[in-house]
Amino acid sequence: MRPDTPATPAETDRANHVAEAERLERTAAMYPEDAEHLLLQAAAHYELAEARDRATTLYDGLLSAEAPQSPALIRALKAANLWEYGHEAEARAIITGVRTAAPRDPAPWVIVAESLEAHDELEEAHATFTEGLELLVPESERDSGVPLPKHPLLLGRHRVRRMLGVEHDAWDALADQANRTSVSLDELHDPKRTWALGSENPAELQAEISRLRAELGTYREALSRPFPVAVLHWPSQEYTELLSAYPSLTSEYPSYETHLASTEASLRELTASGTANVGIVTGTLPSYEAFAASENSSPEDVSLLPQYATTLAARGRAVGWPPAAGAECWCGSGNSYASCHGIGA
Repeated sequence: MRPDTPATPAETDRANHVAEAERLERTAAMYPEDAEHLLLQAAAHYELAEARDRATTLYDGLLSAEAPQSPALIRALKAANLWEYGHEAEARAIITGVRTAAPRDPAPWVIVAESLEAHDELEEAHATFTEGLELLVPESERDSGVPLPKHPLLLGRHRVRRMLGVEHDAWDALADQANRTSVSLDELHDPKRTWALGSENPAELQAEISRLRAELGTYREALSRPFPVAVLHWPSQEYTELLSAYPSLTSEYPSYETHLASTEASLRELTASGTANVGIVTGTLPSYEAFAASENSSPEDVSLLPQYATTLAARGRAVGWPPAAGAECWCGSGNSYASCHGIGA
């Protein structure tokens, strides 16, 4: 019999992605109101694990559900996934359907255009980026500045036009305005850059790496986080019930006043450290117990608390911090934030 061999790093990565996808599927079953968001994340992990058939199954399930929240996005993701494992004809048909439906969200346009681009359908990719921009960016935004969520349409169109070798137009000028890097878009999107990656000259390679890092920073900023970095807050009643059920958690929560002060301090520290998109999630004992069960762990395990906060944020339960001027404090006191935990902020 062949002796066992250790898993390669690639195999380990695939296994980790599958495990995370399966965990998200279990969580979605527990929280049907958030199932679509969680299952889209699960499908992304299956794609990263090269389990593309399982991703397609999730997309099909979401589309067959009653009134999916983002049908155009799901169809776009399904098409891009199908094309990657040999179902080109079906992918093309779905892409045509997405374009015909003319969704008002930029994400489906970007996904189908980039899928066309990835398979060297540059003319169709260019047409798709252009259709999306003409539909979603009114004249007023063209004059005052295109909003950040629509920047990937501008940048993707500019990139494709550079590969097609066509002259700049008005949309390209707006793309230049949207560029947040110190490197011009013409340089970032120069088709000859791919040749530099094959160079044996260390200086050329280092220059290309610097340009790629600049471009990656742009995409990270454009995409942002799908949910905030969240700090967990327990309302007074939930706090009392939590410690009554699990007294060992007093090591983490010695008093309610300390919990509130620690929550505010954590939020300020995150912001001071440069973390963007900070938020607060509110815990409840039933949902925390369900989360612990889904992790095959005990609610008394304090290491679960930050994981629980992240899961709540991923389910769209985070509230941005700090509260708006004049708004009530996040702690539930009923007082304004400025006169409560926001004193000295």
